[in-house]
Amino acid sequence: MGKGLIDIVRSGEYDILMFQEIRTSEVPLDFQVSGYETYVFPAKRSGYSGTMTLTRLKPLSVKYGLGIEEFDAEGRVITLELSDLYVINVYFPNAGEELRRLDFKLRFDDAFEEFLLNLNKPVIACGDFNVAHEERDIARPKDNLHHAGFTVEERERFSRLLAKGFLDTYRLFVQEGGHYTWWSYRFHARGKNIGWRIDYCIASQSLRGRIRRADILDKVMGSDHAPVILEID
Repeated sequence: MGKGLIDIVRSGEYDILMFQEIRTSEVPLDFQVSGYETYVFPAKRSGYSGTMTLTRLKPLSVKYGLGIEEFDAEGRVITLELSDLYVINVYFPNAGEELRRLDFKLRFDDAFEEFLLNLNKPVIACGDFNVAHEERDIARPKDNLHHAGFTVEERERFSRLLAKGFLDTYRLFVQEGGHYTWWSYRFHARGKNIGWRIDYCIASQSLRGRIRRADILDKVMGSDHAPVILEID
């Protein structure tokens, strides 16, 4: 909040703002008086995970979670139903050190895919997917082949999801590598652009004609992640 985030909220430039890994159940006072409706889905474990969505567009309904306790206990999904589409805030698990949570992550991938495919309107899903999909999405692919976020299994799951009728919206506009959304705090990785693209906005293929912009706001500092943005007509 003290590193420029509130300026983004107050700018009024965005209809919907989605945050991941909020680690709290509290809504900052500045958010409460910002003109946005706020929806919070904290993890049951204090100081861990959690998602928060701010919206100027009044939703028809709000759903928290996937309906599966092992995932919902970590507060990972908030779904807003609007008149003509769903907007989903999602924070995928990290496969963890020595891939200790890889099985958990893959089960979440499967459950999230099934959840999307059972919705009856087009979908926009944005957040931290905790996977670099292709070699162009990571600065040093050969050094990370068996690391969390770049395993064959995780990348194949993301490919499979897209193949079921979804777009990686950023790739509609930018094809080359070298553009990332997360940099380790170690080794001044952001200044050297040694990063990973693990934050995405995906959208149903049927929305393709309405997509006007998808970008990474890599000049926005204050976090080890850069925000991603999607603009639709």
